Amino acid sequence: MNNFLLIILDGVGIGEAPDAEKFNDSGSNTLGNISKKVGGLKLPNLQKFGLANIENLFNFDPVTNPDASYGKMMEVSSGKDSTTGHWEIGGVVVDFEFPTYPNGFPEELMQKFISENKLSGYLANKPASGTEIIQEYGNEHLLSGKPIVYTSADSVFQIAAHEDIIPIDQLYKICEITRNKICINEHAVGRIIARPFIGTKG
Repeated sequence: MNNFLLIILDGVGIGEAPDAEKFNDSGSNTLGNISKKVGGLKLPNLQKFGLANIENLFNFDPVTNPDASYGKMMEVSSGKDSTTGHWEIGGVVVDFEFPTYPNGFPEELMQKFISENKLSGYLANKPASGTEIIQEYGNEHLLSGKPIVYTSADSVFQIAAHEDIIPIDQLYKICEITRNKICINEHAVGRIIARPFIGTKG
């Protein structure tokens, strides 16, 4: 086989791993929990391929002769974030955990972020979803011009900015500097993510 197409449904799990408790994920089962919540799944093609044969799912029956090979894998790498999983799919086992910041990034790191990028400051610096953080700090960002910095349960440094305040090229440059000069050594997060957005105040 010379070529193949790999489709990843990021975050769509089908049962917890033995170390789920370590990540406060005991009882995690995305497909199983969704199936229970909605009264069963309607995924006829995946069902034919053997999805229901992997795990008992509510009102979603296995098939006798699946049209495809199927299986269930578990990471051997240390972390559970997307980057770790994708690296392992590509053959790179990650024997360390990327740093995460449940309380936001250290102030020393943020001051370096300001100075290296020649910024007047920053907003937020806490874990949040992209839509929530923009709702909360969007108006202040439009008035101050300061980028919105946030993270998540994954090892990410995310920078949100309105395209009229910080143009995309400039935002990418900020991300590049952050990758090469700020999030390094013990703060080498898995990903630096640019989150440009548009819209008006309100």
